Amino acid sequence: MAFIVQAINLGKQVSSGGQPLHILHDVNFNVEAHESLAILGASGSGKSTLLGLLAGLDVPTQGTVMLDGNDLFQFDEDQRARLRGRLAGFVFQSFQLLPALSALENVMLPLELQGQDHAREQAAEVLEKVGLAHRLTHLPKHLSGGEQQRVALARAFVSRPKILFADEPTGNLDAATGTQVIKLMMEMNRTQGTTLILVTHDEALANQCDRQLRLLGGKLVQD
Repeated sequence: MAFIVQAINLGKQVSSGGQPLHILHDVNFNVEAHESLAILGASGSGKSTLLGLLAGLDVPTQGTVMLDGNDLFQFDEDQRARLRGRLAGFVFQSFQLLPALSALENVMLPLELQGQDHAREQAAEVLEKVGLAHRLTHLPKHLSGGEQQRVALARAFVSRPKILFADEPTGNLDAATGTQVIKLMMEMNRTQGTTLILVTHDEALANQCDRQLRLLGGKLVQD
């Protein structure tokens, strides 16, 4: 069985007012390639911390993460960033688009950073898939929240990542727009075979995934 992500005895502790605060305790699970996985839990349960560790954006105080066969925390920060650039796409609640770049330029960016040819054509094609062919030259401030999230989705998928990490991707959207974004994400998961790992408190979104993990007080209580 090929696991694309493995969390092994993962723990995170920080200091709060001089006292140790355990955010995650001994979290263990595996994710198969092409699977869609929802991480559920109340606010403060450690969901976003877990996602950050799985992506190597944060460093655990115990345990490790295997990402496509690579032990993330054997690498330094620059090596982890290069690995992420090669393997992963990201979608955040707050869109994280560059305000001075058009929709098209935002989506071209990961391809240009990888030195790929035909970045403009590829970016335009993915924007068309998410229904934004008519908004290519618009700046983020001239797009609605739903349109901005679709640009973010196009940017995440344009380099055909093996894994997409999504942190509350519908958190800033109304219900109808959120449903549309979820549908696009699931469709891209199926058509591109991208493994999808998303953090959400939205049960309806979680139920569309192949599998759900639930965190309670930093511990895995359901898989």
